This record gives sequence, C-alpha cells and structure tokens, in this order.
Amino acid sequence: MLVILPWFYLSLPSQLFNIPTSFVITDANGNLLNASIATDGQWRFPYNQQVPERFAKCITTFEDKRFYYHPGVDPIAMCRAIWQNSRNRKTVSGGSTVTMQVVRLYKQHTKRSLWNKLTEIIAAVRLECGYKKKSIMALYASNAPFGSNVVGLDAAAWRYYGRDANQLTWGEMAALAVLPNAPALVHPGKNRNTLLRKRNELLDKLVANKTINSTTANLAKLEPLPSKPKALPQLAPHLLDRFKRDYATINKISPIATSIQTTIDVNLQAHVNRIILQHHEQLKGNQINNAAAMVVEIETGNIKAYIGNVYEPSNLEIESHVDVLSAVRSPGSTLKPLLYASLLTEGSMLPKQLIPDIPTQIGGYAPENFDLGYDGAVPANKALSRSLNIPAVRLLQMYKYQRFYDVLKQAGITTLTKPADFYGMSLILGGCEISPFELAGVYSSMARLYNHQQQNNGKWNPKDWMMPRYFKSTVDLRPFTVDQQLFDYTAIWHTFNAMNEVMRPGEEGLWNLFSSAQRIAWKTGTSFGFRDGWAIGLTPKYCVVVWAGNTSGVGRPDLTGINTAGPILFDIFRLLPKSAWFNPPTSGFNYINVCKQSGFKAAMDCGATATVMVSTAAKNAPICPYCKRINLDKTATYRVTDNCVSPAEMVHTSWFVLPPTIEYYYQQKHPDYKPLPSYKPGCNTDVAKVLDIIYPEEGAKIYVPIEASGIKGNTIFSATHRTKGCKLFWHLDDEFVGTTQQFHQLSLNPKPGPHLITIIDEQGNSVSRNFEILQKEKH
Repeated sequence: MLVILPWFYLSLPSQLFNIPTSFVITDANGNLLNASIATDGQWRFPYNQQVPERFAKCITTFEDKRFYYHPGVDPIAMCRAIWQNSRNRKTVSGGSTVTMQVVRLYKQHTKRSLWNKLTEIIAAVRLECGYKKKSIMALYASNAPFGSNVVGLDAAAWRYYGRDANQLTWGEMAALAVLPNAPALVHPGKNRNTLLRKRNELLDKLVANKTINSTTANLAKLEPLPSKPKALPQLAPHLLDRFKRDYATINKISPIATSIQTTIDVNLQAHVNRIILQHHEQLKGNQINNAAAMVVEIETGNIKAYIGNVYEPSNLEIESHVDVLSAVRSPGSTLKPLLYASLLTEGSMLPKQLIPDIPTQIGGYAPENFDLGYDGAVPANKALSRSLNIPAVRLLQMYKYQRFYDVLKQAGITTLTKPADFYGMSLILGGCEISPFELAGVYSSMARLYNHQQQNNGKWNPKDWMMPRYFKSTVDLRPFTVDQQLFDYTAIWHTFNAMNEVMRPGEEGLWNLFSSAQRIAWKTGTSFGFRDGWAIGLTPKYCVVVWAGNTSGVGRPDLTGINTAGPILFDIFRLLPKSAWFNPPTSGFNYINVCKQSGFKAAMDCGATATVMVSTAAKNAPICPYCKRINLDKTATYRVTDNCVSPAEMVHTSWFVLPPTIEYYYQQKHPDYKPLPSYKPGCNTDVAKVLDIIYPEEGAKIYVPIEASGIKGNTIFSATHRTKGCKLFWHLDDEFVGTTQQFHQLSLNPKPGPHLITIIDEQGNSVSRNFEILQKEKH
C-alpha cells in the first residue's frame, strides 16, 4: 500500500498538456482580433476554463451522460461496452468517459488495447481526485480533436463557423460535439451524411432528456453543416506579432497563456483600419506604400487601436509585415514641443518671446527652414506652431543639446543609443531615431499628468508617466520611474496651446471658424529626404500618432507630415468622442508684464505691455533687449543728441529696435515695422550700430560645390545698413572688390583657405568677418 499510493499520486503530472498553443489576442470585450497557428502546425487555442453550457450539455449527452456522478469511470457504461463488444465480436462501444478521454488525449494512445484501457481507468480516477468536474470538462474542450489540424472547441468554433464558441447555436454545437469521436467526418465532400445523421441523433437525445424542445431541435436540424475551414479575423496582426515578441519577457515575470485580452476596442480598430486602407489607396499613387496609426486613451494609457502597417501580406513589395509602430524612424520636427516645454519650465524663455530667424551657422551645421526663407524674428509659440527650424536650433543652442538629450531619455525614449554628441544640434530636427509607440507614450503622459494637476496638488507624479499598454496586467514591460520633474503644468499648458495653432491640412484648416470644432494639440514631422511623414495629436481624452512613408526608407516628393500623416490623424479624431479643451493651470504660476512687441519681460523702456501667465521659474527671465529710449526733434522726424539740440526741445519716446541683421528680414515680413529715424544732419551718430554682415557669420566654414557646368560656384555675401540707399564698399583680405547700393549682396569666388571680409559705409563705419573656404577632399 505504501508503494501503491505514491505511484497512484504520481501517475499524472501537475500539468497534463505541455504542448504548443496558438497565440491569440482578443479585444477588451473578448472579441477575437487575431490568432496564429501553433508551432506544431495545429490550430490549438490555449486552455479555456470557461466551457459554454451548450457544449457541456451536448458532449455529456453524446459521450458521457453520467459525467457529473461517476468517479472517472462509469461501471454501467463499461459493462454495456463489454457486452456489446462480445456480442458483436468487434469493438462497437468503448465505454470511455470524458475523463478517460482526457487521459487518452494526454497519453496520446493511438490504438485501443486492454492495457491502455486499464491505465486510462487508473489515471482517470487519479484525475478526478485532483480536478473538479468543470476543470475536466475544460481540459477536454481545449484538447479534443475536431478534424484536420483543428484542436479544441475555441479553435473549432472560429475555423468552422467564424464565431466565438459562446455564440454557437444548438445545431452548430451539436455538430461540433460529435466530431471528437470521429474527426474525419468534417472533411468537405466526405462522410457528410454520417455527420448529419449523428448531429440530428444528438439533437433528438437533447429533446429526449429535455435539454431543448422539439421546435428548437427541428430548427437546428435545418442549419447547414460546417464546410471548409474559415479564415480567422486579421484585425490586429502587428499587435499579435508584438505580443509574440513580448511573450518571453511577460512569461518570465508572470507566467501566462499564449492568449491575452487586450485593451483594443474592436470597432475602433476596424474603423481605423479602414481609414488607413483608404489613404493607402491615395498615397500609393505617389509610391508611398506604408502607413501606421495608434490611438491611446489618456487616462488609462490603454491602447484602443493599433494598426502597425497597411496589411496586404500577398503584396511582398510593400513589406506589410513590418510593425512600424515598434520600428525606429527619424521623427522630423515632432520633438520641438518638448524643447519648448523644457525652456518654459526652466524659466529661461517666455511663451511669446522673439527668437531670431536669420541665416545661422553653428560650427559646421547650418539649418534651414522648410520654405528656405527667414522671418528675422518670430515669437516662440509661433515658431513652434509654424515648425520653423532655425528658431528651434537657436532654442536648442540656448537650452544645450546635452540637456535636451537627457530630457528625452528620462521621458522614456529608449532608442537614443548613441551619446549626445553623436546627435548634436540635429537632435531637434530629426537627427535621431524614435518609434511612434514611444513618441505617443511621451505625449500621452504629458496630457495625463496635466489632467491630474489638481489631484496631484500641482506636484510631479511619477505614476502618471508611462508607456502605452495593450493588455490588462500588473506586468510592466518597460518599467521606469521619472522621479525628476521634466515639465511643469504651466509649461505644458502653453505648449498644448501652441500646438493647437498648428495649421491643419485641407478643409480642416478652417476649423477655428466653427465653435463646435474639436480643439487638438498636434504636431507634424518630416524627416530629411522626405522619407517619413509624422503626425502626433492629443486632446484631454485621446492621443493619436500616425506615420506614413516607405518601410524601405525610400523618400518621395511631397512625403511630408502635413500631406500624408495629417489627414489620417484628423480622420481618426473624427471617430473619437469630442472633449472640452484642457483647463488652465490651477497652481505653480505667476503673472508678469511682458513687452507686446518682443514677448520678453517688460523693461522700463518698453511701450505697450501685456500680462501673461508664466511658470514660477520665469521670475528670472531676461528683460526685453529691443526697446530703447530715443530722442527726437520737435517734428519727431530725426533723432538728435544733446550735441545739436537742447534737451528741452527733444521729444523722448520708446522705440522697438532690432539688430541690423534681424531687422533686415523682419521688416520684409512686417510692413508696419518702423526702422530707427535717421540722425538730424550735424548730430553725432556714433551711438548706434548701423552696419552688419548677414552672411557669413564669424568663423563660418563654407563649402562651395561644383556647378552642373563643371565650374566652381560663387559665394553670395550679404550685408545690411539702417540707412536706405547707403553705399557700401567691400574689401576681401584688404583688397577692394566692389560697391553695393540699395541691395547689399556681392558674389565672390575666394580661393580655399581663411579669409577676411570687410565692409565700410560712407560715414566710415566698418564691420569685418573671418571665414574659411573649404577645399573639396580628393578621393
């Protein structure tokens, strides 16, 4: 007995079925999104504890009517089987219970024998000792063969009827219940009459035991039998692939089955899929083959829609298997709002402070605006909403790219694998690689944090900062804590408002004419070479990220964020419930007076001022450097000094004065800009800088390319003077090279090497710049 009991206990392992199962994902309500075949080539869904009552009724009626009463073996059924088999001198009845069939499936007995039957009986009793009847039924339903390569009720319901097992009718369930006993009956064109007869006999038995009435049975008999297997839903193939990639990590932390209930909304997923396909039909005319989109719920961080790419697996050229949401791409200008928020949080910049927008060269890096033009100076919020590159680079120069690199890393961007110096100033213009998934994580976290400002009492709450999640679990695939405050609430408020002013594409550009229009904070991005088009947008409720381009990296004309990703983004937002705009900050801010013209903190000499809400750190913001007190004559026509006019006869006024280079471009965009008046003849004029070189900057290194003709091109030098019509005299390395008037540009062809350009005006004022012409390297 001491030997038998341990043997009996150990006759079954703790886990009966250790076999490959299909990867399966469902939406938040249990609707099937996607599934893949198991590694052994079987459609076998993971173990499901919940067995539909109809199946349990059908299988016990057909296979084991005393299932809920016997201890794993049914003596009555066994005696009947022995009598029938001996009478017919062949096996016509097995007498096996559902429990014994579970054991047979586990032991994989392929033929019947007395020894096999004996071991099944012992193991069945052992199984009943350790499992409840409900669990045994679930083991059977999950592992019974249903013909071809279909194993388990869940897989069979989808493969034969295209529906969840819980949605099957009595006729459909009865047809499936008779299959494990003879799986070959399901083959199309073979044994159809036998399958029909067995199904109908089972329905009659269900009437006899009063499980269903005769009307239900008769209607069920009219239902068609399953034909060839149906294709399973393919609503989220890239999310399924993501789950497969993540499975090993998840299972190591917290063991799970290969099936999960995701946070996806199946209806939204289907609608966004259609939008992606509709735009794909248009974009492929320009050989733009791929697009992706993701919708994140701000409050929970749950992903509600995940379309990793256009899904056309039959078209191998477009590489639709690539999950772009997980891939790293150049983000273009999508990081600019984060820099804007960083500077506002630091207090070193005010929301509408003028930022220079002039030809700029930092070391060997010379950024250009998308339209190749210059505004002279532009308010910081407008520079963001218009996505101007030169102001962004100047802001990064102010903040330091090393610090901004740290902000991105702390915010959860994991794809910056090189040191900060590798990216340098190009970091703000897409000179790095980021995944759409992580970009959405950063922006949705900003919105979540801002929504919780009151419950957080105006403090930073690390729990609000997280990457999006696609299934309900305590397992965090990307555990990280942002303990240090990255952005304050006032900075986020101003950032979202600036993003709300970004010009929308097409008919959406008129959105602000309608009071019912949804306010959306959004930003586009276009990578160098027109390879990636981005759009990221958010409201207090949702964050949407969209990417369009070619997974191959091939650029195309007009592949810009506003032309490709932008229209998709607004089509998706039209699917989502509207919400009110973000509420203003409740704490952590001050009101200060700013100069209306410059946006800087108002100085004593500033004329018109305005009151602006700013972060508390902005108390040390710089004072307006552009407003100056000047002296005019009685007619307010000329500037004067006390050398020529008595102070009593002067008119003292405030004047908005920009440096010459900034002024040169600024007045082209602002016709109302008033340059400084000229000095009255005879007055001392050595009190202001009137002459400046626009290009090149001091220490510039200039590479002059070879033209198509094979001749080396010229370099265009530019200057500006406050006095219109003033004559300027140009000298290169102390040699006179030309004169300009009205338009101060001169085309020169200096030899490779260092040079000095000097310009002198008619009054003797001069300005000089050192520069170097680079020699083309020989290969």
